[in-house]
Amino acid sequence: MKDNIKISKRCRGHLHKKPNVVGVGVGYREKDGRITDEQAILVFVTKKVAPQKLNGSEMVPRSLRGQRVDVIEIGEVRLLEDQEEEESPLPGDSRLKRWRPAPGGVSVGHYKITAGTLGCAVKDPATGERFILSNNHVLANSSSGEDGRASVGDPVLQPGPYDGGRPEGDTIAPLARFIPLRPTMISPRCSMARRWESLANRLLTVLRPSYRLYLQKSNDEGNLVDAALAGPLDEAHLSPEIMGLGRISGIGEVYPGDEVVFSGRTSGVVRGRVIARDVSIMVTVEPGRELFFVDQLVTSAVSRPGDSGSVLLDGKNRAVGLLFAGSQTVSVCNRMQNVCTLLGVEPHLG
Repeated sequence: MKDNIKISKRCRGHLHKKPNVVGVGVGYREKDGRITDEQAILVFVTKKVAPQKLNGSEMVPRSLRGQRVDVIEIGEVRLLEDQEEEESPLPGDSRLKRWRPAPGGVSVGHYKITAGTLGCAVKDPATGERFILSNNHVLANSSSGEDGRASVGDPVLQPGPYDGGRPEGDTIAPLARFIPLRPTMISPRCSMARRWESLANRLLTVLRPSYRLYLQKSNDEGNLVDAALAGPLDEAHLSPEIMGLGRISGIGEVYPGDEVVFSGRTSGVVRGRVIARDVSIMVTVEPGRELFFVDQLVTSAVSRPGDSGSVLLDGKNRAVGLLFAGSQTVSVCNRMQNVCTLLGVEPHLG
């Protein structure tokens, strides 16, 4: 299915305000547990609620501007850095060990995180310089670029810290560059907003001395990618292979129904299909902290903590996405074209 359905920004905003809605995209309608050939606007929710428990304004419409709407329950969507309380691979799993050269699909991570997945080798087409590709939250500690969570030059370890990697012996590369992760809510910098905030707090001091008010501006543009690069200390230490999948043949695009596969640090080789594209979605970083993403892919290739950074391939081994988040039923990926354009790289084909 090509992009025959277009969802306006206004319609997306309307749907995202509904209870439990975490994502909106384009795909095929599901009926009786089976995928039909009817195109639809897909609304992803953490949990379906019986219509009688919702008032009229809270219900997702059955159609929107003449287009069918289908509601799909997917649970909470989270970033997929390995968490210590989550199940990990068996201790003897080869993906957790030190690899030189290191292929895609093995453990890697910024020295301050637990562990994620080394996606693949990429190169700068202008200089030929090679890099490790993975997520910002894997290689750059979920940095906004202004929060001090990571700096260019920070050690990136292979294997990641949770799998035994140590800066003194397992640094494979320094952090080279990353696309900042922009918070969903940000403090406005304009002088007018600050004046209103100051005035409101002066009034609040009289009424409620223990309280303070801070204005927040919604980041409606969202994030396109969760992506970063690390430059290997020795390019011979980086393999063009992806474990279990071979070499990338180029960059491609996928559409709902297309088969896809990834190779992750925790789950190994996992296959599935594209459920939706052109997805806008809220992703939980930690309790009370979310990030908004746009132009994403949602797939049935279910991932687990530690699989973040895996490269999504199509049936021709073309790189089509960069996995960064998921729930118990779906995975969420950046479009690889967006990743490569923003970072200024292309897959290293070997």
